[in-house]
Amino acid sequence: MENEYTNATQLTDDLTMMQQEADDKENVSVVDYKMVTFSLAGKDYAIDIMQVKEIAKTGRFTYVPNTLPFVLGVYNLRGEIIPIIDLRLFFNIDVPPRQDNAVENMLIVSVEDQLFGVVVDAIDKVVGIQKSTIQPPHPLFGDINIKYIYGVVESQSHLYILLDIERIFNSRISSKDNENGMNNVYVNTSVREIMPDNQAQTPARGLAAKAAQANANANAASQKDNSQDYKFVVDELKNLKKFFVSDLNENWVKSRFEEWSKERKESQLQTEKDADDFLSKFWSPCNGQWWTKQYADEVYKLLPDNSAKQIVVWNPGCGKGYESFSLACLLKKRYPDSKIRIYAHDMDLLNVSNAPLISIPETYANDWYAPFVTKKVNGEYTFTQEIKDIIMFEYHDCTHSNSLPMVDIVFARDLLSFLSVEAQNMVVGDFDEKLKGNGIIILGQGESLGKGSNWGEKTVGSLTYFNKQ
Repeated sequence: MENEYTNATQLTDDLTMMQQEADDKENVSVVDYKMVTFSLAGKDYAIDIMQVKEIAKTGRFTYVPNTLPFVLGVYNLRGEIIPIIDLRLFFNIDVPPRQDNAVENMLIVSVEDQLFGVVVDAIDKVVGIQKSTIQPPHPLFGDINIKYIYGVVESQSHLYILLDIERIFNSRISSKDNENGMNNVYVNTSVREIMPDNQAQTPARGLAAKAAQANANANAASQKDNSQDYKFVVDELKNLKKFFVSDLNENWVKSRFEEWSKERKESQLQTEKDADDFLSKFWSPCNGQWWTKQYADEVYKLLPDNSAKQIVVWNPGCGKGYESFSLACLLKKRYPDSKIRIYAHDMDLLNVSNAPLISIPETYANDWYAPFVTKKVNGEYTFTQEIKDIIMFEYHDCTHSNSLPMVDIVFARDLLSFLSVEAQNMVVGDFDEKLKGNGIIILGQGESLGKGSNWGEKTVGSLTYFNKQ
């Protein structure tokens, strides 16, 4: 009896093992997603293998001043200079003191054709899974912000936190965001003019009255259609471009809508290209570009007298650094005897990491920027150390609290309109709190603080600034 029981138990075990092997083979056959796994502070993480170009072990990083704490420096990868990010510091994970040139485990990742080195504790292996097994993220799965987590997945008795590498480096809104957005279809209904069937038999006065009424009805219907079209445009700007209409920019949007309606037979926005065309006139001069001498001169005239020994500037939404460096040069020219500090903030890690390394084209280097640039050994032009020391590039969301000192100038062009209305009000409140009594705010050409507020407004030439009344 004992042997029979043992044999039955063994048979059950054998069948279970065979079933497990069959399940493993089936799982292997449907693997449609591979990820590179690694560890941070003893926890298992992963990145989509399609974004990992290679792995490396090195520690010969070149330090770059005025960068964020989690930027270890830059590294020469076969002739290409790439920024090195310590993912542990980025996630506020404690890291033992680092020895000079200590060898680090590093993933070389690609984000929008830009290479980055990402330092981790240890790199494990490549794991294949079924993409359908990836579960939505939950705050309990990690000590990091949930917005940086793509999902969680269990494989081989390990629970992996799958990171959203594009969100970490804050790539601009991808096409999949638009796929999730609403694609409303709005159909215009024409106004039908009602007139008498037999005008010859209708008295002239009655005909005129009916015609006047018909015109009034047509005008009312037209105004109603315009109102509906305008509301549609407001909704689609929000859905397609994350542009939020409020008191801050409503005057510009209404003016642009009237112009747009005259230009187009169809005043609605059906595609992202339509939204881009609508907003093409919203952007301030030299947005995302080096400043022309003409625009620099206009800003120079706008800047008020200030004899303070130190001038502090807040430049949220600094982008790739063109604006911050242009502003630094102009402020140095306008206030040569003052110590200037610009806090340049952006949520795009790609931008704030690369900004300190920026070079300026020769055409601009020989223009009004000339006193503030120097030529490198390789022939490229870069800014003098004095100008570089003025700017502190930081990865920061302006809708979150910060520890900035009181500021003399807020330079925030074309930024607020791309925040929710609630966030707009909060940031403007932060401007009010941080701005000195004699300070000024410079916004985009399509934005204003004047409507229904206590802000003063002054125009110099074609530019406007706001101050406390």
